[in-house]
Amino acid sequence: MNILVLGGAGYIGSHFVKKALEANNQIIVIDNLSTGHKKSLPQNIKFYQGDVRDEKFIDNVFKKEKIDACVHFCAFSLVGESMKDPLKYFDNNVIGAIRLVEAMAKHNIKKIVFSSTAAVYGSHDKMPITEDYSTEPTNPYGESKLFMEKIFKWSDLAYGIKYVSLRYFNVAGAASDGTIGEVHNPETHLIPIVLEVPLNKRDKLTIFGDDYKTKDGTCIRDYIHVEDLTEAHLLALDYLNKGNESNIFNLGSQTGYSNLEILNTAKKVTEKPIPVVIGDRRPGDPDMLIASNQKAKEVLRWEIKRDIKQIISTAWQFHQKHPNGYGEDEND
Repeated sequence: MNILVLGGAGYIGSHFVKKALEANNQIIVIDNLSTGHKKSLPQNIKFYQGDVRDEKFIDNVFKKEKIDACVHFCAFSLVGESMKDPLKYFDNNVIGAIRLVEAMAKHNIKKIVFSSTAAVYGSHDKMPITEDYSTEPTNPYGESKLFMEKIFKWSDLAYGIKYVSLRYFNVAGAASDGTIGEVHNPETHLIPIVLEVPLNKRDKLTIFGDDYKTKDGTCIRDYIHVEDLTEAHLLALDYLNKGNESNIFNLGSQTGYSNLEILNTAKKVTEKPIPVVIGDRRPGDPDMLIASNQKAKEVLRWEIKRDIKQIISTAWQFHQKHPNGYGEDEND
């Protein structure tokens, strides 16, 4: 299968590229490298550097390449930044989705798997969250992803483009062989930040808020290993290839861990002390997010294979091998 991967040099995108190549697919990657790392990709991969919002650029890729389906990863995804600069998120995420669908419709590409987010749900008291929960985002990032889902919904009706929207919960971990992992600059995700302390890249961990309505006062999130996540994308493509209708699935482990529980697991994995201080809450952070993954299990036949200890262990393996990420010039 010839798959166009948009945002394929990013954290999740690069892991999908690796997994899809192992499954004998042909891969074409688009990435503007604003947050992605070209060094996370195989050297012989078909790679186009450019922005999905650039109509001429996207059209040129579709003209040059034989494409059977798209997998869409390219989006800004920082909750805190989206609260400060919402228009940046709507411009990049929503306009990017519109330009992509225009190109797909023009070139008669009828299948797309889209990386959505648990942030579309907002804050709910009853857990786990199922796909039929109301969608009331508490931050512009989640709102932009919900807009994108609606773009795909109406494009299906208008142009016959079938989609699977995968609502991620917290993605973490690294490739089991230690070759690629999570690298952001600046780093904002909890698990790699925790691991920066035993790597001597920071002297302590700051946990944002200890007065949430949870068992220990810190936020609870549902963590999923990046390799489990990418396997779900291949299953979603298979689902679409079988002629099924568009659909939405949660991707999570159905198990919640608090920030303090993540800290304690990291201490056990690294066998090193990790000092911690409590900071102020981050705007837009809900108390708890835990997925129901029953629909993905039943419809996609998806399985969770890796637990929280494996998530942190693979991340620790990667960061020990790559303490400076992909290097000084990782975008080259």
